[in-house]
Amino acid sequence: MVNEGKFGVALVGCGIVGGGTARVLTEDIEYLQERTGIPFYLKYVVDKNFDNARSIAVPENLYEEDFNKVIADPDVFLVVELIGGLTVAKKIMTKALEAGKHVVTANKALLAHYGPELFALARKEKVSIGFEASCGGGIPIIKALTDGLLANRIEAMFGIVNGTCNHILTEMTEKGQSYKSALQSAQKAGLAEADPTLDVTGMDSAHKLTIMGSLAFGERVNLDSIPVQGIDTLDLYDIKTARDLGYIMKLLAVARRTDKGLALSVSPCLLHTSHPLARVSGAFNAVSVYGHAVGHTMYMGRGAGSSPTASAVVSDIIATALGITPKAFETLTFWPDRTKPAVQLPPADIISRYYLRFMVQDRPGTVARISAILSEYGISITALQQKEETSAIIPVVMTTHEAGEGAVIKALAAIETLEEVIESPYMIRIVEEHPEKVI
Repeated sequence: MVNEGKFGVALVGCGIVGGGTARVLTEDIEYLQERTGIPFYLKYVVDKNFDNARSIAVPENLYEEDFNKVIADPDVFLVVELIGGLTVAKKIMTKALEAGKHVVTANKALLAHYGPELFALARKEKVSIGFEASCGGGIPIIKALTDGLLANRIEAMFGIVNGTCNHILTEMTEKGQSYKSALQSAQKAGLAEADPTLDVTGMDSAHKLTIMGSLAFGERVNLDSIPVQGIDTLDLYDIKTARDLGYIMKLLAVARRTDKGLALSVSPCLLHTSHPLARVSGAFNAVSVYGHAVGHTMYMGRGAGSSPTASAVVSDIIATALGITPKAFETLTFWPDRTKPAVQLPPADIISRYYLRFMVQDRPGTVARISAILSEYGISITALQQKEETSAIIPVVMTTHEAGEGAVIKALAAIETLEEVIESPYMIRIVEEHPEKVI
């Protein structure tokens, strides 16, 4: 139950993002009310520990530990869920929706796993869910997909959507740091969690790709069917060698529309230095979207942190108060609870160019034997690099024309059986150098 004309906001979770949101909703509230014409305001801050709220001078009369009291208050029209995780966050969101409250969240994992269920519940209760902050921090990519690009059939999307990984790869590329050193520097700078597993394994990016892909293509993407590879096994040698060949390494969330279904993946990829995404460095995020009418568009900004994410959260609060989000939620047909499951290509059917590295004994004819096996599987080589080495073990690097990933994997398995190949071959996808060729 909500009192008409009342725009009280309940903020659940006052950590890094919650603290930034609370700061905006207290320090900037008069400006925002005047700018929007909506008298929304922060009524509750719900948490188990209010140390962070105190550190940013959130008024203590807003503190509340009893969430049931909050959702029973008819002056609260919207609940902001910023505690993260799955179990408790899902309970909070479910209770809020069942109480007839709109919800705003930054919880990409929750939406990737339970989005259709939660959207269906919101629709049943005639409320909405705003989730701009779940993908890309301060980048308005959700609004682009659900508003600005509505006239387009989305053909492809490429995203650098994890600032931790992009910072690490930038340090490795520009400063020659090892993965371990770059991760430690990111942690010291507050750009990586003490346990960075979700980020560096690529799962955080996969959560975001699930959400963005579902909206972009109007089909319900299955998180478990997305092939995911992180940056935690990368070798500095490959980053340096790729640079010599004119490429930059990035962790990319990739989505393409094909005749057979959606080709979705998260993995380290090589981008030509001329590609716009190759220039996105540090903790910045960026998403390139290709529409049949508009062509190439790109959205870039800070993808994480207190203030950028708070910007997206408060934007969603305002859009909900103005009736924009509820109307879109009610009318548009591509929300995940209203769409059919996507046909997602298995990894073997993904078509790409590839960077291949082989560690081999320096023997005559080795490169010829490797090339012959690649040819047997229909894989042609575009470039070969074999630097002079004094060691008996040398790296051989090849780049290929487009090929099916299944054929490449079979070829690499055959090459690994050669006596002179001393470790498993390494493969990295190469993304199209020229954005205008995507469509």
